[in-house]
Amino acid sequence: MSLLYNRIVVKVGSNVLTREDGMLNVARMGHIVDQLSLLRKEGLQVILVTSGAVAAGRAEVELQRKLDPVSSRQLWSAVGQVKLINQYSNLFRENGITCAQVLTTKENFSDRHHYLNMRNCMTTLLENDVVPVVNENDTISVTELMFTDNDELSGLIASMMDMDALIILTNVDGVFTGSPDAPDSKLIASINLGETLDVEAISGKKSNFGRGGMLTKFHIASKLAHQGISVHITNGVKANTLTNILVTDQSAVHTHFIPSQKKSTGVRKWLAHSDDFAKGEVIINCGAKEALLSDQAVSLLLIGITSVTGFFKEGDIVRVKDVNDELIGLGKASYSSEEVLKGMGGRVSKPFIHYDYLYLI
Repeated sequence: MSLLYNRIVVKVGSNVLTREDGMLNVARMGHIVDQLSLLRKEGLQVILVTSGAVAAGRAEVELQRKLDPVSSRQLWSAVGQVKLINQYSNLFRENGITCAQVLTTKENFSDRHHYLNMRNCMTTLLENDVVPVVNENDTISVTELMFTDNDELSGLIASMMDMDALIILTNVDGVFTGSPDAPDSKLIASINLGETLDVEAISGKKSNFGRGGMLTKFHIASKLAHQGISVHITNGVKANTLTNILVTDQSAVHTHFIPSQKKSTGVRKWLAHSDDFAKGEVIINCGAKEALLSDQAVSLLLIGITSVTGFFKEGDIVRVKDVNDELIGLGKASYSSEEVLKGMGGRVSKPFIHYDYLYLI
């Protein structure tokens, strides 16, 4: 069996894993695990990012009193996560494969030390032929620190682990020119780097149990493609979708985001997904912007900064914007906001953001 990739992340949405009544669709889970197990036995390394815990818990527990959205999500997730991972464990075991549960929060990605610890954990699991089954820890997450959906989490995992591809399984065939339900909408088979689409026409419809929509998937896929990671969005409800994509790349109807030939490496992969963790921002002048966007490897110096917003310390992530408030990039600060305010516009040899710690949008 000839496979397209060596290392992949597969994300399965709640709309694939649950029935209309909110119960887990065990038959579909089994079919997905069977496909992953077949591919795993052919040598493919797989990380599974799965939704479904909240939906599973909702089917198990009837609320005794009305709860706020965060509390009800915590309750259902705590109950449902047990049911979900036990089901996965049994299904993988039937195929002679061991899986492990990895629960994480968005905050774990904000700190470089935690980020590297998580990467080391998953690397160890893969090296020992264990399939990591990853989900957001909704039991301790709060609204402002939640992932947009597990789409966002799967993108972070694919980037962090330097995977070849991300496969997003949803309940439609891929990205359409409009709502998938509209008779004049057409499936977009492939999307090239820099290709502009009418994002307003892309369906933002969410499932009954998930938080994300196709527009979220589109943005995440585009970002990963720019980092050199291939992304496929396809229908996980249909039979053999995974094997059709990964073995033949011919018979599966889906949308493929064609990646850059140049892969992002190291710290820049972390920075690429760190916008939500930025502690502040700096505005740079036209000369600094021109230098950063040139073909040369250039660091951002204090002389190019015209103003500072927010409070940050050395080592924090900051946004870099131009005079028109357009985001230029993200970087790791070498000075605190107080030090920048004192020294901006001056000639200091130590850069504010070194080139190695600068991600340009």
